[in-house]
Amino acid sequence: MSIELERPLPRPTPTSRPFWDGLQEGRVRLQRCDDCGAWVFYPRNRCHRCLSAALTWHDVSGAATLYTFTIARQPTSPHFAGDVPQYLAVVELAEGVRLTSTLVDVDESRIRVGMALAPVFEPVDDDLTMLRFRPA
Repeated sequence: MSIELERPLPRPTPTSRPFWDGLQEGRVRLQRCDDCGAWVFYPRNRCHRCLSAALTWHDVSGAATLYTFTIARQPTSPHFAGDVPQYLAVVELAEGVRLTSTLVDVDESRIRVGMALAPVFEPVDDDLTMLRFRPA
């Protein structure tokens, strides 16, 4: 008897829903604190800098630079067996926030910390789109 496992996927919460909805529409959206001006990611209910609850969603370009990366040559989970090598990355958006993602459409020999990146919107199903990055 075998059990078929589902691929792990993010589960949007009421707080993060505007971020995920933006990706569905081909837009990167971040929160910004109305009181101190800090950009906020991951989505939350209070500013990490001043603890204000006055956070507003804004569309941003998605332009980023590669902060760091690793190449996974072995699947990180059985769900990702067909996805190796995986180019796992931390990217820094122009607004200064960092997020974890995956590089796509990239020549492995040309991956460099500091390289310019552009967003890629990868539909998973009718309800979820993932944010990936490719060389700009």
